[in-house]
Amino acid sequence: MQTTPVFLTEHIRALERAAFAQDPPLPLMERAGRATAELVRRLADERIRRILVLAGPGNNGGDAFVAARHLKQWWFDVCVVFTGDAGKLKADARAAFDDWSAAGGSVLTEIPGDYDWQLAIDGLFGIGLQRALDERHSELVSQLNDSRCDVIAIDVPSGIDADSGQVMGTAVQARHTITFLGLKAGLHTLDGPDHAGEIHFAGLGINEAGEMTLPDGHGYLIGNEIIASTLAPRPLNSHKGRFGDVAIIGGTNGMVGAALLAGRAALKLGAGRVLIGMLGDGPAVDLVQPDLMIRNVEELLERENIGAMVVGPGLGQSDVASHVLSRAMKIDAPLVLDADALNLLALSDSLKEFIRDRDQETLLTPHPAEAARLLSVQTDWVQGDRVGAAQQIASEFEAGVVLKGCGSVCAFPEGIWCINTSGNPGLASAGMGDVLAGILGALLGQRASAHNALLAGVHVHGLAADDLVAHGTGPLGLTASEIIDAARRVWNRLASHDLRSVD
Repeated sequence: MQTTPVFLTEHIRALERAAFAQDPPLPLMERAGRATAELVRRLADERIRRILVLAGPGNNGGDAFVAARHLKQWWFDVCVVFTGDAGKLKADARAAFDDWSAAGGSVLTEIPGDYDWQLAIDGLFGIGLQRALDERHSELVSQLNDSRCDVIAIDVPSGIDADSGQVMGTAVQARHTITFLGLKAGLHTLDGPDHAGEIHFAGLGINEAGEMTLPDGHGYLIGNEIIASTLAPRPLNSHKGRFGDVAIIGGTNGMVGAALLAGRAALKLGAGRVLIGMLGDGPAVDLVQPDLMIRNVEELLERENIGAMVVGPGLGQSDVASHVLSRAMKIDAPLVLDADALNLLALSDSLKEFIRDRDQETLLTPHPAEAARLLSVQTDWVQGDRVGAAQQIASEFEAGVVLKGCGSVCAFPEGIWCINTSGNPGLASAGMGDVLAGILGALLGQRASAHNALLAGVHVHGLAADDLVAHGTGPLGLTASEIIDAARRVWNRLASHDLRSVD
């Protein structure tokens, strides 16, 4: 269950067209500028009076002129730097420029060097930016970022791709971003969260009556509500057989720990039993978690009534690993493929056919480099279109996919996509992907749908990191082992239908 929609630029354009088609057309620029000015007024304390406004050559600049006019009328000392040509502005933006001038405002072409700005508004570029900033605008952005004042970005920080979150050469480092009509995907993934700061939303009255149909193909943000809707409450009359046997296959020599991490995560996220098949010389028992059942790989591959399989943590890319993977794909159970299982999949046409022909549900968990191998493209291409890349993998492999990273993107073959909202830099540590794979296996083994298992698993993985940091552990030095118990704790808290923050 997802409730907060998120949009690509094409969807925002469709919302704009719907607003302009109303009779009379909605005054979006006036409302956007006013909303920006009101946010500034709320954020400004009594010491803040001098405000710098950067207005670009397009409609984002028009929003900035409207905001500047209102702030001037509220007795702020406003300086506007305009990088465009008034004669080339579109009608609404030109009207905003003229209204600013009529209100006694003037424009400069460069940021004055002898003024102590207390707050700045970034209105250079919005969702229409499609290429790297030119030299002039890059210099303005650098000056803004080097200043000591807080920056409020209009719609998206200038230089951030509104769809991918990618920095277009250089980008504004905002403390706050006020975004309009709908939340932009690029504010929530890749570099977007680092540059947007705190995000504020203004709908501009476009759907106040709730009658407007949202554009087809938009996505959703994953929120805490997914946890409570994924697994049914356990009855008092329960036994371990009701919650799935999860099989983990991996752990070649030198990577035994990866399989153990996945197994421990599966066990502590509710799997009835967890069996680990090691390809290498693994231990006969996990002395840290003796509840795990370590078995011969052949025994696991022949075992009946597996609730879910996880293949890949520490698997390696040997011929034996490839053979084991091909056999695992034929087992009648939900399947999670991670790490080297994905690398082997990318290299083999026959394995690709196996994965597409499976009757049971499949989840793939690539990081950007693994995603690039699956699609036979460069990693930069994946990062330049994270939503599109995730959707393409989901479609080509008939599987649910999480493209990992800041703002992990989840996608499904039917076209649904979501962006995760939890997690922090503490997750950039060895073994985190193994833990996620084990969590997903546990949820599938407990008969969660692949859709809910993927979204809830990705989200609780991030929430666990957030919970640890909130209580003084990390982000520096956070380990994958620590995530496991935290994920169990957070899940049990939120699964009780308590949708409060983990803080």
